Amino acid sequence: MTMKININKIQNINEWLGPIEKPLIIAGPCSIESEEQTISIALELEKNPHVKIFRGGIWKPRTRPNSFEGVGEIGLKWLQNVKKITNLKIATEVATPEHVEKALKHDVDILWIGARSTTNPFTVQAIADAIKGTNITVMIKNPVNPDLDLWIGAIERIYNAGITKIVAVHRGFSSFQKTKYRNAPEWKNVIELKRQIPSLPIITDPSHICGNRESLLEISQKAIDLNIDGLMIEVHNKPEYAMSDAHQQITPDELNKLLNNLIPRNESSENKDFENKLDTLRTYIDRIDDELINIVAERMRIVEEIGRYKKENKVTILQIKRWDEIMKNRLILANSKNLKEDFINILFQLLHEESIIIQTEIMNNK
Repeated sequence: MTMKININKIQNINEWLGPIEKPLIIAGPCSIESEEQTISIALELEKNPHVKIFRGGIWKPRTRPNSFEGVGEIGLKWLQNVKKITNLKIATEVATPEHVEKALKHDVDILWIGARSTTNPFTVQAIADAIKGTNITVMIKNPVNPDLDLWIGAIERIYNAGITKIVAVHRGFSSFQKTKYRNAPEWKNVIELKRQIPSLPIITDPSHICGNRESLLEISQKAIDLNIDGLMIEVHNKPEYAMSDAHQQITPDELNKLLNNLIPRNESSENKDFENKLDTLRTYIDRIDDELINIVAERMRIVEEIGRYKKENKVTILQIKRWDEIMKNRLILANSKNLKEDFINILFQLLHEESIIIQTEIMNNK
């Protein structure tokens, strides 16, 4: 059973940013590299009514020590100037209490905790202690690995420090499998986070999910389709010369085109016919789900019977020939019903894993 999340006072984005039309857009370079570059990008971004927050990394936790690790504290003055000459809020990543202290001294509006930092509860707690007693906004990126409890734990630590302006940032998860994305989206984790903490605003970072420019629209649209609150997109005036993450950054003009190509979605409709039809279809779904659970329960009852029969006859739990036969036949049937092969593979692997657990308990129960 999922542990109850006692977070109920998180503020809506509109409460601290003012009325905005979804999606909220946070944009700016992966790393700010000079004052001229920073101001130039910010002035261009301010022209876009969707962009409300300027993001700029000044401390960059790089994998290799000889990589560009940011300009450091001087960059905070450049961010301060952005705030003075534009209407944009400013945001930067922090990884230590010292970073927090310096950022607060330079009037940074929003701090974000990066994926590597979220992975370490000691780091998150140190940051939580440093911001205690402030009214700062904190964005928390998901941890590198798809560990939802670790992400929620980081959110709880910041919340327990008295911070109620919290935003979760979905930037994808590392995967051992090679995919077309830099970080696998793993949308199911985002959906589950929304289910467990309904009041928590969530934005998606398509730049870090994609790792390239070509897939940005696809991932951004998917986020909109799932009712995500906003997007955090890396924007550079000369992406090809960027000192970090050059392949995933776009120009301000390209950002405008991307946003213009997004298809907006509404959480509900004022069309009564639509709502009535939707209610009817959902009733069908509820009925089918009831039947599905009863069928799965009956399947597992038979699995138990098979387990006891195997135990009596001293037969192994796994017969790989039988499992191979099941998968081949089920995939043929699924294909005839226009069901996706990957989905059926996952579904039956889960059923099989549970069947093995049940039979193992029976085999070892004296």
